[in-house]
Formats: sequence, C-alpha cells, structure tokens
Amino acid sequence: MTESILLRITGEVGQPKELTFADLTAIDPQFQIADVSSQAGGRKGMAVTLAGLLNVAAVKSSANYLTLHAAADNFHASIPLDGVREKAFLIYALDGAPLAVKAGGPCRFFVPDHLACRSAEIDECANVKFVDTLEFTVGKGHDNRPHDDAAHAALHANEKSHEH
Repeated sequence: MTESILLRITGEVGQPKELTFADLTAIDPQFQIADVSSQAGGRKGMAVTLAGLLNVAAVKSSANYLTLHAAADNFHASIPLDGVREKAFLIYALDGAPLAVKAGGPCRFFVPDHLACRSAEIDECANVKFVDTLEFTVGKGHDNRPHDDAAHAALHANEKSHEH
C-alpha cells in the first residue's frame, strides 16, 4: 500500500513536492522540532520548520507570498513570506504518528508570536488547521479569511473552521 500524501508544495518552486509522513520525518534534523511545546505553549507534536520546507522545494527568490490551502474546510490564507520565513512551522506528527484530522491534520501551520488578530496580514487567522498544500506565489494568492467584523466574529465562534 502506498503511503498517503500529507503535503503538496507548489507554485514558485524549483521542485514541486508531494510529501508523505516518511518524507516529512526524513527532512534534515536541523529543520525538525521534536516537541513544539518548547516554542508554542499548549501545543503538542512534531514539526518541520518552514525554512526546511523552503529548502526541500527549492522555493524561488521571486516568491513573496505563502498561500496555505486546507481543502478539508475550504479555508485559504495568503500571507507575506518574509513575515514567517524564519519562525513558522508545520506540525505533522503527534505521538510518533501522522497528525490526525481531529487534531488539525494532515498538517497544522503555526506562527509563534503572531501579531494581534486582524492587525496585519499575519494574524491569528494565519494559524491554519487541515493544511494540505503550501503554494508559493508572486503576489497575494487565494485568501478567504474574513474581512469584516461580523464575518470575523462568526469565524472565531466556529472552532471547526480553523485554529482560533
């Protein structure tokens, strides 16, 4: 049986990727975070840094936005790459196994110390559950985060949609 693809990396990359759990665990240890609780209190799991994924896919210098796609709930967030390049990570494992959907799998994107929610493009809504594709683009990509107070409040009230 073929191992499932957990993460696709597309767009402005030298090497588009379809990564399995084994592929993610095989990324160079310098890019692995064995226990994310050390960087994100209250969180659990193993992660790979965004810097490591940039390296694996040979992201082109022309890419200036990262679009996070979560097909499971049709959520998309496009954020400036420079704002997250060095600090963001992707949680992909919990207790040695692939991250389950009930825990936000296949992957969960997290930016420690994000800015206060909705104060900038990189806010609490950039912490996305169910991520299955990272798309690197020139300019902002597809983004369906709420843009008015009522829609934003509704999103925060609906824990199934994403991180909050």
